[in-house]
Amino acid sequence: MLFRNLHVSFASAVAILVMLGGTASPALAVPAKNIVLVHGAWVDGSGWKPVYEILTRDGYSVSVVQEPLTSFENDVAATKRILDLQKGPCILVGHSYGGSIITAAGLHPNVVGLVYVAAHAPDVGENEGALGKQQNMPSATSKQKGAIRVTDDGFTFLDPADFYKDFAADLPRGQAEFESRSQVLTAAKVFTTPMTVAAWKTKPSWAIVAGADRVINPDLERWYYARAHSHTKELEGASHSVYESHPKEVAALIEEAARESQK
Repeated sequence: MLFRNLHVSFASAVAILVMLGGTASPALAVPAKNIVLVHGAWVDGSGWKPVYEILTRDGYSVSVVQEPLTSFENDVAATKRILDLQKGPCILVGHSYGGSIITAAGLHPNVVGLVYVAAHAPDVGENEGALGKQQNMPSATSKQKGAIRVTDDGFTFLDPADFYKDFAADLPRGQAEFESRSQVLTAAKVFTTPMTVAAWKTKPSWAIVAGADRVINPDLERWYYARAHSHTKELEGASHSVYESHPKEVAALIEEAARESQK
């Protein structure tokens, strides 16, 4: 008898809803509130500070990975270590070489969306070091003899004399000079390690093209993001350091990913 009464009450409620023009619908997806930021080669996570400050002000829980840049495997492991600590769904963001890292680490179950910021997005079997040549889209930096220096034990850095114009032309000169002298030397082998997975194939992605990027050819960025069907925004005149020079725009796209990734 009780079950029958409940059934009648439910049916009546549905009938009233239909009469009022409403429809039964699932609960709205909750936006991701956790953001994980991954830096690229030759720098550390401190460059994310302007974006970090905007996101935290807007109520997001933000973590910055400090990957060692000693091998691709070590860098992916460092990123997964931070992803393991996230309490709930998160957006994984990568800049430059960090794009290759998030392409591999992005299969982590906590990740619901990817954001590429002037970043590489290779496919399975590809490596970022070869794609510029293969697609006939070499970067301006790669065409400058001696711009990328290599130590005797196989670690790379950008010649400080080239850092401002190639990496950070839209940052204050003094800031770029400091970054050029505080580079994190990066193992050359990270750029030639082939991908074994590609998270952008199964997870939604967003992307920013830095229109005046000299470290990655902007045409290569466009090619990557068209292939991945990323929701893409282009910032005309932005350097490779777009995440530092245009933090409002970068943070806005990350927040869009957080809102839209689970819809």
